[in-house]
Amino acid sequence: MIYAIVFLPLVGFLIAGALGPWIGARASEFVTTSFLMICAVLSWIVFFDVALGHNHGYAPIIGNWMTVGDLKIDWALRVDTLTAVMLVVVNTVSSLVHLYSVGYMHEDPDRPRFFAYLSLFTFAMLMLVTADNLVQMFFGWEGVGLASYLLIGFWYQKPSANAAAIKAFVVNRVGDFGFALGIFLVFQLTKSLGFEEVFAAVPGLAGKTIHVFGMDVDALTMAAFLLFIGAMGKSAQFFLHTWLPDAMEGPTPVSALIHAATMVTAGVFMVARLSPIFEHAPAALEFVTIIGAVTAFFAATVGLVQNDIKRVIAYSTCSQLGYMFVAEGVGAYSLGIFHLFTHAFFKALLFLGAGSVIHAMHHEQDMRNMGGLRKDIPFTFAMMTIGTLALTGFPFTSGYFSKDGIIEAAFAAGEHHTTAMIGFVATVVAAGLTSYYSWRLVFMTFFGQRPAHPVAVNHSHDEPASADEHAPGHDDHAHDDHGHDDHGHHAPHESPLVMLIPLAVLAVGALAAGYVFEPDFAGHAYAEFWKGAIFTGEHNEILHEMHAIPAWAGYAPTAMMVLGFLVSLYVYVLKPGTAQALARTFPRLYQFLLNKWYFDELYDFLFVRPAFALGRMFWKGGDGAIIDGLGPDGVAARVADGARLAVRLQTGYVYHYAFAMLIGVAAVVTYFVAGGLR
Repeated sequence: MIYAIVFLPLVGFLIAGALGPWIGARASEFVTTSFLMICAVLSWIVFFDVALGHNHGYAPIIGNWMTVGDLKIDWALRVDTLTAVMLVVVNTVSSLVHLYSVGYMHEDPDRPRFFAYLSLFTFAMLMLVTADNLVQMFFGWEGVGLASYLLIGFWYQKPSANAAAIKAFVVNRVGDFGFALGIFLVFQLTKSLGFEEVFAAVPGLAGKTIHVFGMDVDALTMAAFLLFIGAMGKSAQFFLHTWLPDAMEGPTPVSALIHAATMVTAGVFMVARLSPIFEHAPAALEFVTIIGAVTAFFAATVGLVQNDIKRVIAYSTCSQLGYMFVAEGVGAYSLGIFHLFTHAFFKALLFLGAGSVIHAMHHEQDMRNMGGLRKDIPFTFAMMTIGTLALTGFPFTSGYFSKDGIIEAAFAAGEHHTTAMIGFVATVVAAGLTSYYSWRLVFMTFFGQRPAHPVAVNHSHDEPASADEHAPGHDDHAHDDHGHDDHGHHAPHESPLVMLIPLAVLAVGALAAGYVFEPDFAGHAYAEFWKGAIFTGEHNEILHEMHAIPAWAGYAPTAMMVLGFLVSLYVYVLKPGTAQALARTFPRLYQFLLNKWYFDELYDFLFVRPAFALGRMFWKGGDGAIIDGLGPDGVAARVADGARLAVRLQTGYVYHYAFAMLIGVAAVVTYFVAGGLR
């Protein structure tokens, strides 16, 4: 069964990718979507067998991957509760995204390639979550990076899509370099890369130091820190977050699959999988907490002022990932995975709902050009409302159980650690900001009136209306005008059934997943559910301590949720125009948030421009002037100069040649005469 779950997406990729031009788009859609549906059903069977049943897991070995000296790495599929949870998340969301894409991408001429990329991504993600050693995990880690690059830049005719794909690829390489160094250090310390061997060796490494940069540092702390650098890049945490919003250049189903439910959660999964290492590195856990707290707050502030409907949800994703890392930083790994589980449902619902809105608005993404859509697309409005309720933590929705649990755990840990209290404050504030910008999205999109004259903005629209609009040389402004003309002449319409069914399924998860599974993930059935898949130290009692916090701390996130809703209601429904007045009153703050704290500009100044300048220097000065100038080009130029001189001697006049012969004879005679005189 596990072989079918892992390898059916690979088979779908090969069929759609290699045979797509021959079998056609419809057959490619059917094959890949059917395979993913089968994988989703089998994943739930594994979940009920391993996580909710009495099966403690297994790790079948496919074969030997490599043997280098004493290092032997097998290709094995590790299946335990943590893997089962991720299988459900990855394959459920991926299958629904495949189904949704059948309707959403129906006009695109490159559908076989798109569905092949989706299946390739799913296979790489499955390789990551079923890894039984760090090498296999790194293989899946890089695989999802490659697939995300291909999907973000799917419309490669668009310069903005190419730039976003390259940015995602480069930023992730920064994090992956830290991840690779962490793997090297783990091997240096344990002489193994298999999880069982590494975890068994970790307790014996407590207190051991290594010499780095002239200092003696704790070995496990350094290893955990380097490994977490990889998680920061893949999960778009503060400092390495800049790629995630730009990744919205990809089709909306890509945003739902990669940037809501699967790839960006790889870092959260990795920290949970390597919890035995992190539990013995408390300083690294404090760093995880701080980064998660700052990310949750930072992304929430930026989301307040974004106007692109997909970018608002993208920054929401970034913020929610911060919550997950706060949970893991305070030792509540199961709560971090629980929020990963529930977040997959409501965030995928929001992204796919946004895609339905974009479809209804003829590829318009700017919320300032929307309004009053609840009457035109009532089902999408209902689904988006459910997703918003879950995201903001409305009582008894999935987000209420997981997100509020994280905040309570942070407060409980804050009684012993200052960093945890910082995490508590940041996540509570972020809860209020999340409620505000989430309801802002709903109010701007579904309430009020659409403007008679659309706001002219320089944003990239989502799906092309035809293949010609993405042909090389296409005028982007013409595309914008075309979209607005459509908007003016055709009323918004509800999406086809093939796009609405996934929304309904995800809405069920957004409403019920928290209530149903809270006892298993972090409640009284914790031990029976996890079966040791997540390691917690003997002094880690965070899941018990969080139930003893003061009542006000438990109610704080709900109070902030209500406050955010009321402020958003006042600003965008009861007194429209308040937001514009605030922007005029505080222009610098507004521009600061609108420009995302100027991180892109800062990185452009610190890294991009110097890199380009260095590249030009090596290109023009090194390669052009020195290597080519003194090497091949220089030699060729000197030969050409000699040839030009030789050509001058070949005049074609006989008297010139006779004169040269006389000069030569005179020179020879002179030489011998002068030699005879000596």
